[in-house]
Amino acid sequence: MTWSTALAPLRNRSFAWYFASRFVNTLGSMMASIALAFAVLDITDSPVALGQVLAARTIPMIALLLYGGVIADRLPRTLVLQVSNIGSAVSQGAIAALVLSGHAEIWMLVVLSVVQGAVSGVSFPAMASVLPQLVPREQLQPANALVSLTRNGMMVLGPTAGALLVVTVGSGWALAVDAATWLVSALLLLPVRVPPKEAAGEPADTIRELREGWTFFWATPWLWRVVVGFGGLNLIHAGAWFTLGPAIADDTIGRQGWGFVLSAEAAGLLITTVVLLRVRLERPLLLGMLGMALMAPPMLLLGVSPHLVGLVVAAFVAGVGTEVFGMGWNLAMQENIDDSMLSRAYSYDALGSFVALPVGQLTFGPLAAAFGFEEVLVVAAVVYVVICALVLCSRSVRTLPRVPVAGPEVSPASP
Repeated sequence: MTWSTALAPLRNRSFAWYFASRFVNTLGSMMASIALAFAVLDITDSPVALGQVLAARTIPMIALLLYGGVIADRLPRTLVLQVSNIGSAVSQGAIAALVLSGHAEIWMLVVLSVVQGAVSGVSFPAMASVLPQLVPREQLQPANALVSLTRNGMMVLGPTAGALLVVTVGSGWALAVDAATWLVSALLLLPVRVPPKEAAGEPADTIRELREGWTFFWATPWLWRVVVGFGGLNLIHAGAWFTLGPAIADDTIGRQGWGFVLSAEAAGLLITTVVLLRVRLERPLLLGMLGMALMAPPMLLLGVSPHLVGLVVAAFVAGVGTEVFGMGWNLAMQENIDDSMLSRAYSYDALGSFVALPVGQLTFGPLAAAFGFEEVLVVAAVVYVVICALVLCSRSVRTLPRVPVAGPEVSPASP
């Protein structure tokens, strides 16, 4: 692909506005993730409490994912995103106000995180499936890459900026910025236009639509096998990296150091995204699952030798692998699943992938307290690699090719 082809989606007015919305929103979210973690640790100094707050957001999100898939296949996806952005702005603004005023308590953060999780659960399938409505099929890879470029670029700056705010003026300001970006993001979606939904041949029936989604999901081997594997991978990632990571950093490399580590991971994501703007990704799931296995080394280092330089390098490499999977997975979904089923397929994907997140968030703190941080992280890294290998035992995962598209700029898919 040429650079002209890579940037072609930005010449589409609706995609350009959507791209701007994601840019603004992602900047705030990247700062907020690290700010919330250290806001909780400032209140309790307990990784168990941090796991509880994270799980409070995750559980309702998971519970509403399937309903969100039905809503996104039934209503305009941009409308779903706008309403959810406003809900997120209100709940995040309340958390920021509590932290800034010094009145925040864990139970308050838990309640507001439940609200945020519910909103995210309804909106996630719409956000994941809207791109095929904004660009032609031959522009799906560059469109996904541009969205990833925004997300990954902000992931480089966001954690470091968020950590800087935490150590200078406190966690509340980063949370307040995130609340404002949700509102701006909703406004930027106003000019986005998507094709109208075709009139349904029969009255809306949520149970029937959920059943149709499940039938499709189970009948697609590569889809459900990757999703089942990611249930285990996300359990480990949420518990080992995002729950134990900040706690270990507090006692070793420091809060600013943890921001550098997360930014290094994002730099790996970002550089890979730039490469994927030009290079067509073949065998998307084979390369993607091999890439995911690269997340194991930084978890191992976190437990065995939590030194800043080693963690930064390992996190960068893990970011490269994670972005290869992210691109491969979106292309596999968007090229092989009809638009009328896409949101529900993404909702079952998210449900299966995320259902174990709260388990990891709630259990890794107690496990580390009982058996030791190093022991838990070493086992987690080994199991992570084993899960990736098991998923790749499926021939449907290893051999899934790209869908060929017409045009001189795109190479044909592998046989």
